[in-house]
Amino acid sequence: MTLTEMRELLAKRDIQLTKSLGQNFLHDGNQLRRIVTAAALSPADRILEIGPGLGPLTELLVAAAGAVLAIEKDGRLVEFLRERFAATPRLTLLHDDALEYLRRGPHDWQDWKLVANLPYSVASPILVDLALSPRRPERMVTTLQLEVAQRLMAGADDEDYGILTLLVQLDYAPREWFKIPAGCFFPAPEVDSACVVLTRRPVPYLREDQRRTFVRLVKRAFSQRRKMMLKLLKQEWPVAALAAAFAELNISPLERAEKLGLEQFTALTKLLHP
Repeated sequence: MTLTEMRELLAKRDIQLTKSLGQNFLHDGNQLRRIVTAAALSPADRILEIGPGLGPLTELLVAAAGAVLAIEKDGRLVEFLRERFAATPRLTLLHDDALEYLRRGPHDWQDWKLVANLPYSVASPILVDLALSPRRPERMVTTLQLEVAQRLMAGADDEDYGILTLLVQLDYAPREWFKIPAGCFFPAPEVDSACVVLTRRPVPYLREDQRRTFVRLVKRAFSQRRKMMLKLLKQEWPVAALAAAFAELNISPLERAEKLGLEQFTALTKLLHP
């Protein structure tokens, strides 16, 4: 679907795009093909697409994968998509709020891949919910704001390193990313965009029962970035337990959270988990 076709279709149906829904539709064919290539699709794959919009990415997904589940919140677009893909049995289309749908779970995504141009307003919570799911997708290829992509790809002591980084990287290794110019979208967003590729780690760092402790630890540690992590953690864990854990892992009592890597946070979780 070209930009001209997209404009004409929206005008014909008198559809005014809504900024609050993050409706910036990717129309550039080269970028769409790059996303599909990054997803490494096969006819056996099952794909979750969130926010299909007018379906330019959907069209490529149903051609390359075995099944596609697309979730669209805007009823006007759902009506169009049902007409456009009426003869496409590989596609299941849901009219729903994707974040609410995910949280109604549980869902089994372990044999699925997420491939989506995520609505920017809910991209982070959607990724966190999927990443922390007990049956998380094997790969996530997502287009989102550049600043969010940088957080997902960050490492310890990077400016963008923080809660989002750790909650997603706990189970996903960031593989690659590429920028997508604003002119590739309609309407063009006011922020830069990027596509990131995240692959599920073959061996989890933590058991499922330890994950709540990890999330609690990370959120408390980054609750005030410039404060010493030990002081912040004292609000939730006994001083003696923290002192012993820090000593065992050779972490300075003066250290800030942004200096610790994922492996240190997971090791600390294991020592502090009940």
